Amino acid sequence: MTKDGQVYPSTVDTVAQELINASIQARVQAQHWPSATLYVVATPIGNLSDISQRALYALQLADVIACEDTRATQVLLNAYSIHKPLIAAHQHNEAGVADKLIERLAAGQRVALVSDAGAPAVSDPGGKIVAKVHAAGYRVCAIPGPSAVITALMASGFSSDEQPAFAFAGFVPSKKGARQAWLQYWLAQPMAVIMYEAPHRLKDCFKALVALAAEEPTRRIMVGRELTKRFEEIAVLPIVELVNWLSEDPQREKGEFVLVLEAATQAQAKQDYEPLLKELLAHGISVRDSAKILHKSMGVARDEAYQAALALKDK
Repeated sequence: MTKDGQVYPSTVDTVAQELINASIQARVQAQHWPSATLYVVATPIGNLSDISQRALYALQLADVIACEDTRATQVLLNAYSIHKPLIAAHQHNEAGVADKLIERLAAGQRVALVSDAGAPAVSDPGGKIVAKVHAAGYRVCAIPGPSAVITALMASGFSSDEQPAFAFAGFVPSKKGARQAWLQYWLAQPMAVIMYEAPHRLKDCFKALVALAAEEPTRRIMVGRELTKRFEEIAVLPIVELVNWLSEDPQREKGEFVLVLEAATQAQAKQDYEPLLKELLAHGISVRDSAKILHKSMGVARDEAYQAALALKDK
């Protein structure tokens, strides 16, 4: 229905939506939600509407929610009128909190685990808790959802059915020497590489990337800023243009960033994996097994890995 140039939902539309929501809620409630289980719940990375019905129900059902920052999680819970006790579980207390959560699981409770944004235990606290819960013999159930890693990869265009491999490298090191070596390593990988960078270090990171990619003027990178948020910006450009791109708008140095490197060319990747092949062959590992290790560890195509190992063996 249109009124004063604005579109408003009709009564029929509203009723239909309520029926759909009720149907979804009933379907979620009818699923199996075992007690004495740790529910690892992915939460929005910026847009609260991205949370799933299943994630919301898991949070509603939980007896307690372990979270990276209680203040950040409370914002999400308030938006959906969820009222549950919270326990802080962050980088500095994770191991100790795990024991307390296991006590609750032993009492038959359902425990939800969330991070400030995205998937817990993926470049975020949570992994130690999950490992301890497994070791204690209790069930772990992952509730999938938003992920900055996958969101950035989807927006990059750097993966395909023919070349599906990618790597998540985490945060770029802060110190100059470590950053240089780290970026050089990941630039040489034959797959798309996703990484995080803090806004106050972005300029130094971009300068290092430009210098390292100077001989590859067409090699591209995707810069994702404030993904899923109001001021989201996604740019795909040659790496050598990064510094210029950043200087064009002062706002580009603000927000949260995810970077995706385009896969290295075969020539660049070969320079990187030859030392590993030589080492494997030098230790008496067969050509076939060396090729398998190279394929699994670095994503090099099977035929290419085998031919490269064979060529080095014959030298």
